[in-house]
Amino acid sequence: MPAHAKITAIGSYTPERKLTNADLEQMIDTTDEWIVQRTGIRERRIAAADQYTSDLCTSAVERLIETSGKSVDDVDMIIVATHTPDFPFPGVSALLQAKFGIRSTGAVDLNATCAGFSYGVHMAGGLIASGLHSKILVVGADTMSKITDYTDRTTCILFGDGAGAVLVERDEEQPSFLAAHMGTDGKGGIHVYRTGLSNTMNGVPLVDTKCFIQNGREVYKWAVGTVTEGIRTITAKAGISTDDIDWLVPHSANMRIIESICEKTGIPVEKTLHSLVTCGNTSAASIPLALDFGVQEGKVKKGDLVLLYGFGGGLVHAGLLLRWGIDKPRMNPA
Repeated sequence: MPAHAKITAIGSYTPERKLTNADLEQMIDTTDEWIVQRTGIRERRIAAADQYTSDLCTSAVERLIETSGKSVDDVDMIIVATHTPDFPFPGVSALLQAKFGIRSTGAVDLNATCAGFSYGVHMAGGLIASGLHSKILVVGADTMSKITDYTDRTTCILFGDGAGAVLVERDEEQPSFLAAHMGTDGKGGIHVYRTGLSNTMNGVPLVDTKCFIQNGREVYKWAVGTVTEGIRTITAKAGISTDDIDWLVPHSANMRIIESICEKTGIPVEKTLHSLVTCGNTSAASIPLALDFGVQEGKVKKGDLVLLYGFGGGLVHAGLLLRWGIDKPRMNPA
């Protein structure tokens, strides 16, 4: 049975500064052609030195309010998906509560890396369907530039910063949460990580740089196989075929991963939404950014079947099938 919840508003934000492939050519041994061929990325947005994840979240929520006309004063839970919080604690969710002066709300940060937004929306839908909450603010955001080693040409070409926010509310008449699937391969965590208090994992020493470390080849193989199978599982649960999906919104990690997933599932690349060309890989922000861009451009329409699929460090993945319930926003943010 569908959960009696739906997304009722969306907004996003990216910093002003652009880091283009031409800029990277001046920093490391790479070329625009090499980057585009392997990733599809042409530029990224980079947070200012004094701009942090909570700042990006705040701007995304402000855009949500501006474009939807909705209030967040009565939100009764805030979920922020991020692995680059301003502080170990207090959480970004608590900082948002203070920023918007929300009087009575729970606040929790969620770390499922690049799958974080999908996890957050899934959890919000469950909390509302249970009757425990009625209006939840979910934000996916990361400032990847602050944990990226810009001497490592295999990773620094990928990442950018951004935030995207949605409201999830109870709706008895037109529930939009149709099916979900998620999973974990903790043994694969060695392939994409950032060290913290410990610098070993499962007895294996890690590269202790405090920056993002990734084995791209292994992550690629895992992502393509896992997401392909996950999409098949979700469509089977919902009793639909991949032909019925109007928009696939995968984590914008790499265009080659997206193309491979499309090839294996039969979903045309033209039916995918991604944010990587102009924003790079923004981790937990990549899906809401792509979704908001699609809404603003008039691609995603009320009634469309939209499949979100996040995947990343953990290794974790989460897919969510939604019946889109929002008309085009009343205005385009500047």
